[in-house]
Amino acid sequence: MILFVTLLGLVLALGIYYILGSYNEFYWKKRGVRFYSKNKLTGPLWEYIISNQPTFTIIHGIYKKYRKEPIVGIGQLFTPTFLVIDKQNIQHVLQSDFQAFNHRGTEISKSDVLNDNILFMHGLRWKLMRQNMTPLFTAAKLKDMYYILDKSAQDFMDYLKNDPLKLNNLFDTFSTFCSAAIGAAVFGITTKSTFDSPFLKMSQDALAPTLKTNIKFTLTSLFPNAAKVFGLKFFGDHESFFIGAIKQVIRQREKEHVKKHDFADICVSLQKKGKLKDLDTGYELEPTDEILAAQAFFFFLAGVEPTAASLFATFLELGRLPDILEKVQNEIDNTFEKYNGQMTYEAIAEMEYVEKVYNEALRMYPPIGILTRQCVKDSVLPVGNIKVSKGTKIFIPVYSLHHDPETYPNPHVFDPERFASDQSLSDISYMGFGKGNRLCIGMRYAKMQAKAGIVHLLRNFSPKTTVGKGGIQFSKQPIAVRPINVNVQLIPRKIKSY
Repeated sequence: MILFVTLLGLVLALGIYYILGSYNEFYWKKRGVRFYSKNKLTGPLWEYIISNQPTFTIIHGIYKKYRKEPIVGIGQLFTPTFLVIDKQNIQHVLQSDFQAFNHRGTEISKSDVLNDNILFMHGLRWKLMRQNMTPLFTAAKLKDMYYILDKSAQDFMDYLKNDPLKLNNLFDTFSTFCSAAIGAAVFGITTKSTFDSPFLKMSQDALAPTLKTNIKFTLTSLFPNAAKVFGLKFFGDHESFFIGAIKQVIRQREKEHVKKHDFADICVSLQKKGKLKDLDTGYELEPTDEILAAQAFFFFLAGVEPTAASLFATFLELGRLPDILEKVQNEIDNTFEKYNGQMTYEAIAEMEYVEKVYNEALRMYPPIGILTRQCVKDSVLPVGNIKVSKGTKIFIPVYSLHHDPETYPNPHVFDPERFASDQSLSDISYMGFGKGNRLCIGMRYAKMQAKAGIVHLLRNFSPKTTVGKGGIQFSKQPIAVRPINVNVQLIPRKIKSY
């Protein structure tokens, strides 16, 4: 009897698998769209579960196979899903018809307080919060806060010189710098030991690819409403610490009556004004401590991990390309000479080759390998005249676009001259910070923070890169691009003192 029930259950499971998989394939074929049939029910997510690959490499394989198609349908259980390939269609999804594709594709639980931020918000809620957070990253504000970033970078040099062991584990080392810099510049948070901040450990723990987070990622990918239905929290372990810390910062700023033009100032200002209101619709949003802490949490994570990844990518390539390293160090040394050893906002902006090097590092190793969107109202893709129904999920292959030889000849060669003009930066194929209306809100800050670190580090050290057998590989991550099997060391160099 037990054997019979087991066999019957297996037959039913296989039958459901076949029916649903066949439906997914039929759904796209009747729309004239090619379908990735390797796993008709769960597509690339199944490959992510059973393999040691990050999601972006699996997506990259699909991209190359269907390169000439406008899109390719993929299995995603009950949710119609496709990988968008044609650049004009990508432009349509990310910008031209933004109103139809403004959703990230994942619903969050109301109880997941720290996830209620502009990364996962959508519609009017996202619009209101983004509008009120944007003033934090204006050119004038960035110029005002640059001295804090430069001071953080200078202090970081002393920190490294006093602890040579930090010169050999660069990703964690860069994370330490980014944590201190964003804590001081954006949040006005300082500690007695700036480079041993509890915020750093929090950000590392929050983004660590554990079995638990991989399971949650898989569930919310297959079932977009899973977090909402089951009350799943991604960052519940950090709520008490982070919300408490941000509340303390806001209350302290209220008492000080001093303007520092940072996140705390914006929080105080918003709470004094009362409810945020959309004038066109009347929609209102209360700027509570909790919702502001959620925005701070996003800014902090985005300012630490991805920026550290971009720094690591930059030094990885410079450490094995001595000619390019010499050229960028010469530009840095000459700029220090010109400004008598004082780095300013204007001095950083002048260094064109540093900018090119950084942009090329982001091209080769974008911190985020794929973007996701969900259709919130029916639309039609221009290339292929493909109808996209409300509820459809979309994958945008950032890494694949950055490594497409039709756009970037010899894509695995590090060549900063690809960015000799702004044309490459404006192309839809370049998404170092995303693209379209949901372009990273802190892009200019992140670039300034990274360049402050690059300039002072390359002024004082030279990187040396060693790649293990089999070449550069990547850590298994849901969306991130993290090189492994590579070691980058910092070697002290002699410089002129001022």
